[in-house]
Parts: sequence; structure tokens; C-alpha cells
Amino acid sequence: MADVKIAVADNGPFRITGDVSIVDAEGGEFPAEQKVIALCRCGASENQPFCTGNHKQIDFQSAPRASEAS
Repeated sequence: MADVKIAVADNGPFRITGDVSIVDAEGGEFPAEQKVIALCRCGASENQPFCTGNHKQIDFQSAPRASEAS
């Protein structure tokens, strides 16, 4: 598998770049043909687990920094 990068967007989704498979708790695979996937962090997406941009409508606020991780 190629390199994969997961970026945390300020006040937005997880952006996953690379060749990945996304599976549910039962092992079912979500269709994800793109090389860049945005996964919802706010819980307001109408297409879970993918981001639909609804974080903007609910004013989702989260901007963690790696330097703050324990």
C-alpha cells in the first residue's frame, strides 16, 4: 500500500490522501474511488462517514494541534 496521510482540517473533516479502504464495523467496504477522501468529524454529515460540508452550517469548532497532544 502506498503512503497515506491523514490531515485534520481546522473546523472541518479528516482529509485522507492515498490508497485506503474504509470499512464499517462488520467489514463492509464503503465505496471510495478517489485518492483524497474527507471524513466527517462534526457528526452532521448526511452521508456518513464522509464529509458533506455541513460543519460550516453548524459552526463546528475544532482545531487541535499535534503539539497539544499528550
